Amino acid sequence: MRCEDDGSPWSPNRFSAQWHKAMRGMGQSVRFHDLRHTHATLLLRQGTHPKVVSERLGHPTVGITLDTYSHVLSDMQDEAAKRLDGALAVAMGNARHSTS
Repeated sequence: MRCEDDGSPWSPNRFSAQWHKAMRGMGQSVRFHDLRHTHATLLLRQGTHPKVVSERLGHPTVGITLDTYSHVLSDMQDEAAKRLDGALAVAMGNARHSTS
């Protein structure tokens, strides 16, 4: 981690300037804040509970996280429906076997 000559941390503006310089050097235009969104999106897509993601992001409520990342969650509706279908099929199969 880089710091000032006196050991104090870089100011946010200095960090941002160095980040942008590094990105330009690689021919990229990724904002540092984009990493935060990528982090949250990947966690939600992997099924991490939204409350956990909310806490990691420092959001005061899980509602903010859900509102911000609702596009990710809507993409997960098909997967949720498939999981429910599978669970119901197992339950129905177990119910048939227990009554026979």
